[in-house]
Amino acid sequence: MKGLLRKSGAFAVAMMTAVAGWLAYFPPELLKVGDGYAAKIVCSNVFLAGRDPQVVLAEDVQSPGHPLLKFVSVSVDREQQAVTARIFGFAAPVRAVYRPGFGCTVTAGGTMQALAKPASENAAGGAAAALQSPDIHWPEGSKADIDQTFQNLVDDPELAGPGMRAIVVIKNGRLVAEAYGRGFDRDTPLLGWSMTKSVTAALVGLRIADGRMDPEKANLIPEWSGDERARIELADLLAMQSGLAFNEDYGDVTDVTRMLFLESDMAGFAASKPLEAAPGARFNYSTGTTNLLSRLWMQTFDGPARALAYPRQALFGPLGMTSAVMETDASGTFVGSSYMYATAQDWARFAQFLLDDGHWKGRALLPEGFVGFMRTSTAASGGDYGSAQVWLTENGIRPGTGEFPPDTFWMLGHDGQSIMLVPSLRLAVVRLGLTPGGSGYDVRKLHTGVVTAPD
Repeated sequence: MKGLLRKSGAFAVAMMTAVAGWLAYFPPELLKVGDGYAAKIVCSNVFLAGRDPQVVLAEDVQSPGHPLLKFVSVSVDREQQAVTARIFGFAAPVRAVYRPGFGCTVTAGGTMQALAKPASENAAGGAAAALQSPDIHWPEGSKADIDQTFQNLVDDPELAGPGMRAIVVIKNGRLVAEAYGRGFDRDTPLLGWSMTKSVTAALVGLRIADGRMDPEKANLIPEWSGDERARIELADLLAMQSGLAFNEDYGDVTDVTRMLFLESDMAGFAASKPLEAAPGARFNYSTGTTNLLSRLWMQTFDGPARALAYPRQALFGPLGMTSAVMETDASGTFVGSSYMYATAQDWARFAQFLLDDGHWKGRALLPEGFVGFMRTSTAASGGDYGSAQVWLTENGIRPGTGEFPPDTFWMLGHDGQSIMLVPSLRLAVVRLGLTPGGSGYDVRKLHTGVVTAPD
């Protein structure tokens, strides 16, 4: 019996060693996705937002995420400005690296060739640059013009919802209410997730205004030459009706999670997808599509340095969005689908820019009517989506129904990020936080309260 027990023990040790070796050298992709996600989120929040890494890991990564994320640990190298995540303490390590002006990038085994020497003019941004003068009224400074009617709404815990980190209301060009969750304030850069897509659409609009892009242009990608994908027009990508296959499901290893946390060239990954419908015929919300748009507008420049500096020079700088940082993948392409950090007040500056039809301080930056084009419904989406990276419905709300004027539209992001815009009322509501869909929170109550509040 003792011999049998010794043999069983030896077998168990051998099996455990084999499993450990397998996890160390051939980890399943799900584990690598989890570590990539953890490394990226912790890195950005530590080096952009100045938050504690263990708090970020617990609150932002593990609490709302896949159960396996409970077994992820992170180590922060402040000298190298990098974060490494490992599941079970040793398996599937993934590293995310910070670059001033460009935030954090998951290396995913790839090189960082395009970011070796960040353009100095883009190095502003992040928490240090987020400070606006408290004595100057928004949008030039950070001073609010509080309207108590609106302030009472954003201070209501039921309307603000669980996990709220920031709410800002702008009305008639003034910041009339703001509220912040515990541990956050007006100087904390916050991730917009897919609200970033609307910023990418604006960057495309700027290049259209520069005469460097055309919505009707086809033959967009060299590798599409000779097949049906060559028929895809820029307008099809903007409207999420390219016909390209892309699986947007989260929670497992799908196209979107593989792209965001395993691929060093996200636009190249999206471009490799086959056509599954005729261009313009079917709506398919695709994070990969927006990263293709990033690649396309960046390629309108003679070199990567000018393209990397463009968002700050042409958009963030003129609008005074000093905290805004759009992050890149390891190939040097902006992750224009998902990765922009900015303070709530800076997200509100972008909202005001759209409310003013792409004008800022009397100067037209976007082509005339471009914002109207952005919020023009598409037949392929059944009226749910606009022609350029904005939503026309939010939790079942449709413009022109109930209390919402016909020109209402939304920027929406993962885990509860939203900006409601109503140009006819000169009104926008920015709501940022960590509020997963299963929380039961309905932002419509907040939006309804603000829309119906007396002037």
